[in-house]
Amino acid sequence: MLKIEFTKVNDHFILSLSGEIDASNSVDLDAAIQEILEQGAKKILVDGTQLEYISSAGLGVFMSYLEEFQEKEIQIIIFGLLEKVHQVFIILGLDKLISIKNTQEEALEAMA
Repeated sequence: MLKIEFTKVNDHFILSLSGEIDASNSVDLDAAIQEILEQGAKKILVDGTQLEYISSAGLGVFMSYLEEFQEKEIQIIIFGLLEKVHQVFIILGLDKLISIKNTQEEALEAMA
């Protein structure tokens, strides 16, 4: 099961993910990101502290937005990933494409 919440804090959005992202619910993640973008987000923090699992479909959602983020100069930083979830990003090389930090404080500091 996946739970998605997002809040706007100052000049950035925090997208909180809890549970598991797989092929059956990755469309919900896609819809949440789309909604944040429609609200004019330029800085997105993804809170992964409660994310227990992400499948390739879930990772595909993030990958599908990378070009748009770059074109529109939207900054995205993921923080707080469990080690096993972080490993999936590393194995697929996504840690080279998306900034991943250990804590929300580090993510905020990294945000330009």
